[in-house]
Amino acid sequence: MVEQTARRRLNKAAGLASVGVAGVLVLAKLWAFAATGSLAIAASAADSALDLLVSATAFMAILYAARPPDADHAFGHSSAEDLAALAQSVAISVAGVAIGLSAFARFSADAPPVLRAEGLGLAIMGGSFALTLALVLFQRWVARRTGNRIVAADSLHYLGDLIPNLGAILSLLAARYLGVVIVDTLVALLAAALMIIGAARIAKQAVDSLMDRKAPDAIEGIIAALARDHPGVRDFHDLKTRMAGSQIFVVLHIELDGDQSLREAHDIGADLRQKILAACPNADVTIHKDVWQGG
Repeated sequence: MVEQTARRRLNKAAGLASVGVAGVLVLAKLWAFAATGSLAIAASAADSALDLLVSATAFMAILYAARPPDADHAFGHSSAEDLAALAQSVAISVAGVAIGLSAFARFSADAPPVLRAEGLGLAIMGGSFALTLALVLFQRWVARRTGNRIVAADSLHYLGDLIPNLGAILSLLAARYLGVVIVDTLVALLAAALMIIGAARIAKQAVDSLMDRKAPDAIEGIIAALARDHPGVRDFHDLKTRMAGSQIFVVLHIELDGDQSLREAHDIGADLRQKILAACPNADVTIHKDVWQGG
């Protein structure tokens, strides 16, 4: 993890990259669809069009979530990340259903579809695959360093796009060199299924955070170990966490020697808080100090 200002800068860069790549892919794939008539490319183009809409919305959410706490939002604005991710899941699901229905309609058609200009389509889809892969790698790098839920969801979505892109390439190869066009329809069905599954996963993560689900067990374990081993802390209890976007809110009660000075108690709590922040830079930590009742 990196410090807060750097995290915000990286998140904004990832958001801008996502919007820019989605815009380029929409134009390229629409051109390829018009030239080839490939339903697999149409599915990929529709997905990229939604990517553009969702990425633009997500970028606005990143900017909003980065705003500091104010009088009306004392805990900050990081839940905007979850709302944006939930909107992403709905848009992706709608696109997946539409593409799936189009593919089924082709199965019931009297005559098989005719693909054309496969060479142009292959060139465009190959370039789209490479550009999408570069974006995914950059987003995953940013998500690992910042923990931003929007960037992580966007990365997962674009990672899912790689398979439909590859499938579109395979369908064009099959049509051009083998004369087999059903691969195009099968790829579209696979793309639709992947979109719906990915949307369900994104929605669950967003809803978990909006419902104040606790932080992962591994993070709570780290915090508990730090409190247990910290000098001056006799015991601790009521460790509570919740997630809001990429932000982790931590509340912890520590038990201290009641005979020590207020300054000593304060320093113990402040030192422990800094250790927790070092281990979880995206945390908001509140520590309550209680008198140790043990023997």
